[in-house]
Amino acid sequence: MVILSKPAIEQFSYVKNKQPAALFPPLIPIVDLSEPDSKHQMIKACEEFGFFKVINHGVPMEFISRLESEATQFFSLPLSEKEKTGQPKPYGYGNRRIGPNGDVGWVEYLLLMTNQDPNLATENPDGFRVALNNYMAAVKKLACEILEMVADGLKIQPRNVLSKLMMDEQSDSVFRLNHYPPCPEDVVQSSNGNVIGFGEHTDPQIISVLRSNNTSGLQISLRDGSWISVPPDHHSFFINVGDSLQVMTNGRFKSVKHRVLANSVKSRLSMIYFCGPPMSEKIAPLPCLMRGDQQSLYKEFTWFDYKTSAYNSRLADNRLINFEKIAAS
Repeated sequence: MVILSKPAIEQFSYVKNKQPAALFPPLIPIVDLSEPDSKHQMIKACEEFGFFKVINHGVPMEFISRLESEATQFFSLPLSEKEKTGQPKPYGYGNRRIGPNGDVGWVEYLLLMTNQDPNLATENPDGFRVALNNYMAAVKKLACEILEMVADGLKIQPRNVLSKLMMDEQSDSVFRLNHYPPCPEDVVQSSNGNVIGFGEHTDPQIISVLRSNNTSGLQISLRDGSWISVPPDHHSFFINVGDSLQVMTNGRFKSVKHRVLANSVKSRLSMIYFCGPPMSEKIAPLPCLMRGDQQSLYKEFTWFDYKTSAYNSRLADNRLINFEKIAAS
């Protein structure tokens, strides 16, 4: 793998973090898609963690390696070249600033729509575009398979109730490439080793499909508020439960709060496919999952309204609670 050039320190910012890590962390759930019991393992992981690792996923390593190589070349370009891709409003190239509300991190990124050809400022934009399209198509297929297995595990009929939201031509899925450059040792030491690459947050979509290179940094929050590190595995994928799936399961699944800590030695490159429904889709607890006289914990809303609210919030805000408060006012 190509070693990424280290951008100038002044291009980035950092914040300190003082929240504790778990003393005796549990093992990250692993779901083997080749196993007949995988759907039940998936349900258990979604209930207990809102997060799991997927192996035997069927995504060709050729697609993964090709996109990683193209992304590495892109982020190695001078800042002025990368900025030709366009400022993130919200789509395009971003550096340090995450969203419009003051969040910053030791990160640069490329945020793309999945249903439009991106403007790519590289020497070989066609090669980058082909790599993106091949990878996104394969990961979209994997995400649909996972959502249909979730439906099977929850005994939802038809089994495409969740996956059809992604397959819809109007699906609002997005794709993000994050690059976390090596963080200088003096910065790491001055912040007690906890430089934030990407601040704690949940994803507002249905699920997110994450893959990264073999550099550590990703952490998830447990139900007690402690944090555990996720061991990197560049051959596998990690699945985040998003806010929308939490609502659709009436809180049976919980969206996972996660963050990334900067690494002082190696660059971290991650690729995330955020599985979103169409803008007009109404999100509410699925009636088939309501037990007896169980009450809905959430009011119905459209994905457009929730997405707008989520992206106008700070990363660490509890977006669902804030949204319901606004909706009730």
